[in-house]
This record gives sequence, structure tokens and C-alpha cells, in this order.
Amino acid sequence: MLRSDLLQELDQILQPWNFKDYGPNGLQVEGRAEIRRLVTGVTASRALIEAAIEAQADAILVHHGLFWRGQTGVVTGWMRRRLGLLLGHDINLLAYHLPLDAHPELGNNAQLARQLGLVTQRQFGEQNLISIGQPEQGEFASAQTLADHVSARLGRSVQLADGLPPGRPVRTIAWCTGGAQGQFEAALEAGADAYLTGEMSEPQPHYARECEAAFLACGHHATERYGVQALGAEIARRCQLEHIHIDIDNPA
Repeated sequence: MLRSDLLQELDQILQPWNFKDYGPNGLQVEGRAEIRRLVTGVTASRALIEAAIEAQADAILVHHGLFWRGQTGVVTGWMRRRLGLLLGHDINLLAYHLPLDAHPELGNNAQLARQLGLVTQRQFGEQNLISIGQPEQGEFASAQTLADHVSARLGRSVQLADGLPPGRPVRTIAWCTGGAQGQFEAALEAGADAYLTGEMSEPQPHYARECEAAFLACGHHATERYGVQALGAEIARRCQLEHIHIDIDNPA
């Protein structure tokens, strides 16, 4: 299919015009006009680009693109190498950031809930980027039980700041994938017993203790690797494209 048709389909699904984002959503690097094979991944790293070249991709679809607000605009070093690979092999780079986080079915929050067995009750917060709900089984016996469950499902260790009183189960859980530690207070105001995101900063353990809640840092990459895969599968189904998802391991 034509690149322009693929972009139109993605925009219809994700509606990027509804978001104030940190970088451009949509086409970031122009490659060949005809697209048959689509590679998806979390970040437009050199490793992903090289893997896409090896897979003979026509386009790469990612959550974290190359261009962000506040960059100098200088094309040197790692940026030159990544752009050189894309342009040299005529590969399109498409990126969707907050629109992919928030999509109610294909988004990172929705897909993380699916992985963890959480039932979403509503989305709230700035640009509807936070989800809140309950475990499928009703509750977790403790914050540590929840942390163990998340660790097992995501295949990585979880940082837990546990401020819940002894014996209190976890019934209401809020989550926002990636680097959303700053949304913890909004989650607490919404009534969450526990909040899951990708990263932890210095203030969050204090808030957890003082507000009798739990904060779980589950990995930025680990929480965001499911949305772009689901989006790629759906767009491939709709547009009859070949889809290959490539997960480049990242300990962050």
C-alpha cells in the first residue's frame, strides 16, 4: 500500500490531533512510497533500525521516535548514524507517542492491563493518560503479592515502595506506562491503593508511605512494549501488510 494511505489509517485509529505531545506524531523520516513489510518496536534505536534493514522492512513503526522537543537540531553522532541508516536504505520511520499510550484498546495502558489481568474502569488525568481499575480476581493480598505478579508477567524485577498498612489488600490499581511517576498524586486522589508505572523518582517512596499506598516501578520499556505490537498487528490486518515485531531488550 502507499505510505500516504498507511499514515491516514494510523491517524484515524490514534487521532494524534487530540494530544499535546513532546514530539511529532506520524511520519518522521520519509522512505519509499510503497509499503509491504512493517517492522514495529518500542524505540527507533540503531539496533532496531539495523534489525529492520535485515528484515527488509519498508517502514518502521515505533512509540519513541527520533525527534523530541528541546533537541538542538544538530545531526551528529548517534543521530547521524540512525538517520543515515534509514535514508540509506529508503526506510520510512513512523512514530506515535501519547496517542499510543492512551488508545483504549491498542494503547500501552490498555495492553499492559491485558498482560497483568487488570480490568479498566476508566481513564482520567491530563489527556486521559492514566487508567484505573481492579484485578480480575478482585484483589491482591498485599503490595508485595502484586509486585511478584507484575514481575512474573513482565519478566523483570519490580521496584516497590510499599506504604500500605499491614494486612490491607490491594483492590484499586491505577497505572500509566513509561515515565509517569509524576502522576502518582493524581492516582492517589482517584482512590488508588497502588500505582504502576515505568520509573521511580526520589519523592514517590515518601508519598507512598505518607499516603498509605504502594508505588511500583515496573520498567519504562517493559511497560511500553505491548502497545506498538498490538497496533502493528491491527494495522497489518486492516491493510494486508506483513508485520514483524522486534523487541530490543532494554533494562530501563
